[in-house]
Amino acid sequence: MSESATPVLPNAGESLLEAVRQGQVLASDCPSRVVLNHVCSRWGVLVLVVLRGGMHRFSEIRRKIGGVSEKMLAQTLQHLEHDGFVNRKSLPVVPPHVEYRLTTMGEEVARQVETLATWIETNLPSIMQAREASSATQTAAALSVTNKTLATPASEAHAEPA
Repeated sequence: MSESATPVLPNAGESLLEAVRQGQVLASDCPSRVVLNHVCSRWGVLVLVVLRGGMHRFSEIRRKIGGVSEKMLAQTLQHLEHDGFVNRKSLPVVPPHVEYRLTTMGEEVARQVETLATWIETNLPSIMQAREASSATQTAAALSVTNKTLATPASEAHAEPA
């Protein structure tokens, strides 16, 4: 455990196992951070949203999620399966046929993630405006620094401090 981490200690009437299970997401060594990373990663969110629509094969998921590589999709599905959010069913046929679907717990977390994704899409115009305003402010600040540097005579720019 790192020095800056808050140790996981039980509250009154709580066992250490209960405290660890609940987690302390702000502590650097909290196991819930790993799960949070799996669920909230770029591909984790999108996989959960796709699987809210029911059972899908690997290739179907990949087609629906633009830009995901085969490797990243496979890793994401493995993480979500390991965390208990996705059920993987491999059928004994040639070519291999593997189906993915959400578990009960996966449905629950997928609803939460989908709510966040919907909020972002609904508010995207405002978000894009804020990004443009921030970018314009940063550009103006950079130009101001550049103009001040250009306006400083060369003799002053290279002068030794007194």
